Amino acid sequence: MKRRHFVGFSLLFVASCSTTVNQSNRSFSNLGVSEPETLEFAVTDIQGAEDLQQNYQAFRTVLGEVLEKKIELFPVDNYIAAAVALQSGQLKLALTGPSEYVIMRARTNAVPIIAITRPNYHSLILVRANSEIKSAAQLKGKKIAMWEAGSTSGHLGPTKILLDAGLNPQTDIKISMLGKNGLQALKNGEVDALGLGTRRYEDLLNSEGLSDTGEWRLIATGQPLPNDLFVASSNLPNTLVEKMRERLEKNEDKLIEALLVSNVNAYKGAKLVPVRDSDYNMIREVYKAIGQGNVF
Repeated sequence: MKRRHFVGFSLLFVASCSTTVNQSNRSFSNLGVSEPETLEFAVTDIQGAEDLQQNYQAFRTVLGEVLEKKIELFPVDNYIAAAVALQSGQLKLALTGPSEYVIMRARTNAVPIIAITRPNYHSLILVRANSEIKSAAQLKGKKIAMWEAGSTSGHLGPTKILLDAGLNPQTDIKISMLGKNGLQALKNGEVDALGLGTRRYEDLLNSEGLSDTGEWRLIATGQPLPNDLFVASSNLPNTLVEKMRERLEKNEDKLIEALLVSNVNAYKGAKLVPVRDSDYNMIREVYKAIGQGNVF
């Protein structure tokens, strides 16, 4: 999922939430809270009602049938708006990405329900074919292009590769967020390396009419990245959250098919799998390494 203007939104979120949630003392039981008839549903990387309707109408219909609830699409401008709405109870359910989840979890009682896998979800580091750089460790003192600040596969994933290679991302390497211009910058010699996700790399080659035949060389592939996931507002009763988890898992094929009808190609071949908060510790590690530990 896409990440937008991470640093600014993170600081805004810190200011907008009066109380930081202590994760070790959370309780999601909400005894005595009645089930709502309508569940407001948001997708944190879709901006605006029109795009949300166009991309997730088919999924909304199936989700309502599976959960036996009326599902109302809830447009948000960014994951910060989604988090604030979750915290207030205006929003009941959201599909979000790993980086957004970690911040939402830290600042709200967002409850992880179930994860959705993204096949071949890795980060890569590429260099030019004629580069003398053979490994990520040799990037010390070099320039690397990445996609966008806060992007799981285009920023946090490549940064994790650098960390595992023994590099300090704040002092050992110059990182530039160049988005879709990164591959061309690598080709032109403006940067020494490029870090991005596998799917983004494939899409970029197709959209820009570029070729990977002999022009680039892969020097590092990151570990599988954490999954996207469905989260619920902590204002919902725990019995409803458990019921949603069971019904989502039971109707996996129907839900994935609906996502694909909605042209969400990132989930081709996806599965719904159990989720634990600890699955996202890698994201937390990288946030701290880039000096964003204050958001937790």
